[in-house]
Amino acid sequence: MVVDERGGRGRQDEGLVLLGVRHHGPGSARAVRAALEAYRPQAVLIEGPPEADALVGLAGQEGMRPPVALLAHAVDDPARAGFWPFAEFSPEWVAIRWAAEAGADVRFIDLPAAHTLALRAAAEEAAEEAEEAVEEEAETEAAAVRIDPLAVLARTAGYDDPERWWEDAVEHRAEAEGGDALTPFAALADAMAAIRETYGDGGHTQDPQREAHMRLRVREARKAYERTAVVCGAWHVPALTARTTATADRQLLKGLPKVKVETTWVPWTHRRLARASGYGAGIDSPGWYRHLFSAPDRPVTRWMTKVAGLLREEDFPVSSAHVIEAVRLADTLAAMRGRPLAGLGETTDAVRAVMCDGSDVPLALIQDRLVVGDVLGEVPPDAPAVPLARDLAREQRSLRLKPEALEKELELDLRKDIDAGRSRLLHRLALLGIGWGEPAVARHGKGTFRETWRLRWEPELAVKIAEAGIWGTTVLSAATAKAEDAAVHSDALADVTAVAEQCLLAGLSDALPVVMRVLADRAALDADVAHLAAALPALVRAVRYGDVRGTDSAALGSVARGLASRICVGFPPACVGLDADGAAALRTHMDEVHRAIGLLPEARPSGPAADVTAEAPGADLRERWAGTLRALAERDGAIPGLLRGAATRLLMDDGRIEAEDAARLMGLALSPGTGPAEGAAWIEGFLSGGGMLLVHDERLLALVDGWLAAVPASAFTDVLPLLRRTFAEFEPGVRRSVGELVRRGSSMARRPATASDPGLPGFGTDLDAARADAVLHTVRLLLGTTTTTDLAARPHQDQGDQADD
Repeated sequence: MVVDERGGRGRQDEGLVLLGVRHHGPGSARAVRAALEAYRPQAVLIEGPPEADALVGLAGQEGMRPPVALLAHAVDDPARAGFWPFAEFSPEWVAIRWAAEAGADVRFIDLPAAHTLALRAAAEEAAEEAEEAVEEEAETEAAAVRIDPLAVLARTAGYDDPERWWEDAVEHRAEAEGGDALTPFAALADAMAAIRETYGDGGHTQDPQREAHMRLRVREARKAYERTAVVCGAWHVPALTARTTATADRQLLKGLPKVKVETTWVPWTHRRLARASGYGAGIDSPGWYRHLFSAPDRPVTRWMTKVAGLLREEDFPVSSAHVIEAVRLADTLAAMRGRPLAGLGETTDAVRAVMCDGSDVPLALIQDRLVVGDVLGEVPPDAPAVPLARDLAREQRSLRLKPEALEKELELDLRKDIDAGRSRLLHRLALLGIGWGEPAVARHGKGTFRETWRLRWEPELAVKIAEAGIWGTTVLSAATAKAEDAAVHSDALADVTAVAEQCLLAGLSDALPVVMRVLADRAALDADVAHLAAALPALVRAVRYGDVRGTDSAALGSVARGLASRICVGFPPACVGLDADGAAALRTHMDEVHRAIGLLPEARPSGPAADVTAEAPGADLRERWAGTLRALAERDGAIPGLLRGAATRLLMDDGRIEAEDAARLMGLALSPGTGPAEGAAWIEGFLSGGGMLLVHDERLLALVDGWLAAVPASAFTDVLPLLRRTFAEFEPGVRRSVGELVRRGSSMARRPATASDPGLPGFGTDLDAARADAVLHTVRLLLGTTTTTDLAARPHQDQGDQADD
């Protein structure tokens, strides 16, 4: 659209052309390129933050590959940020690249980010101060008056889907347009002018200020250049042609809040373009739009070829005949539906019918990998960035860890230097809140020297990196400072031990002295056994596994042993007089402390005068902890039954007490003098490690069975939930075996089995030698004492071995 000085439509030689577009529309991008080629402006004005004018030159460099975004953030609060994304098919990006090739100047004309971010912060503060009901009502009213201009045009044309109307009216007809390249923009401007005459600003309350600033920038450009082109959203074109004065526009901008901002280019992804919320662009199918923009001809045929290639990579049987039939079906559907060209809906229906046999499962893969896509843009190395971002990029290059938009698993072997470096980097970033990777469960092998991470680079991490820049200029210094601050300001002892563990995982040796001092002070002052018990596991893990990364954890070991000693002394008194919830919480701590003390290394004293026969501190702690558990197991009713039963089970699992002692303690706990609820709690604690004990020791099963049979009817409904919860944790096979033993009767536990006993279903009354012989081959193979070749060469060796036995 060409306008004259007064704002009305005029001839092309009047010096200004307004190209109203749909953001991220490939049809608009092609039309903009054609219009710029025809008009050849000296300056191109683009909707975007003026603070980025100095960065436009980077867009023409070879290292810049879309999708990318302009990032503007407040200097004093990097979390307050805004993004302006550009894709390969964005009209604004096409205009920027055309200007770089043609030598035209490029300027951004939208409201400065300094005002935009300040206005956003002010709106958020006002919303927080307002009453919740008033805020919800205001949001509802705003949503009711805010309109979508494409939806209005689609309804006017008889379409119920704005996206489908836009494809039919613009995307699929762009190449068929002939004549003047500016004609489509004039038609769209007339349509938008009619809509704005009816709806005004359409509920977009900041548009008057934005458009006032645009008009001021346009006036400046028209004074400096003979031919100027403006590329902006079609919605703004009527406002830019409005007859207003510069004084009135400046008055609209007077008094706007302002913050100091910094801008840069950052990589973007198609997945973020597909999100309407946050920093997305609200495009449902960026991969499809990219294909429409880049395909030189026959877009449907080329799309079907891409789909077939993807399905073949995933081992779906797709041939050339499938592609031919899918193209025919898509074209037929487009003709039946009255569309000029098959769109995404027609191609999807054709792919489902021809290539996927009517299944939506392969379509989900196509949607994720092609329709949306996992493209990650790139920016030149010399783009402005905070020092922390530059150091992270250097670390990524040295460790050969390239950021990718597609999620992938990374398996690390910490015995290798490069994998150990990768582990330290990922742990340091996690400590800084930069969630590039998160730990995952290893699929191949287990051990302290293996780690598995799930990596995916998200554009918002650029904001996280800017936020973390306050801690230091390098990843190492920033993580060190953050760890020290987290330890000093931690409220709970367990939080400090978690920081200590992170320091060892991340290799932050410089932060350990501060963390250790805080840890020692907190441990000395904290008398709550629950706090000590919650802090011990992470500390012991750090002590045991720290040396895998070559870090010195001797000081942590001393603190861990001190905590464990205090727990052994204070745990029994802490168990007295607890209610059900308190007992359940302390039982969890009991299990964690038991595992932690079992993992505590047996560090012996060193030096020339050390007694090599002295007992290791770790072994002594295990004996003291076993004494604590024994004291709990044999205490009276002052200790909750849940804890006494759990202590008995832990002692039995460790071989500290025999089955006879466990049966005695169970008999005492389930005696008639014990209340049913207390007895059920003891059983829950004792059987929390699994029910195989009841299968292998019928004496214990007989005690449980006899106690349960003696529970009064009035108390049975009270203990039933506890028992159901206990037995529900058993494996299905264990529950079935226990049920069969109970059905057979507890009298079997008081007399030896005879040949006439029916036995447990699936089990014989005696050893079946023939069935035992059948597993000898497999056992030898598992033990490595023979091979399949040996077994084939000596088919009768097993019989000789059995005869000798």
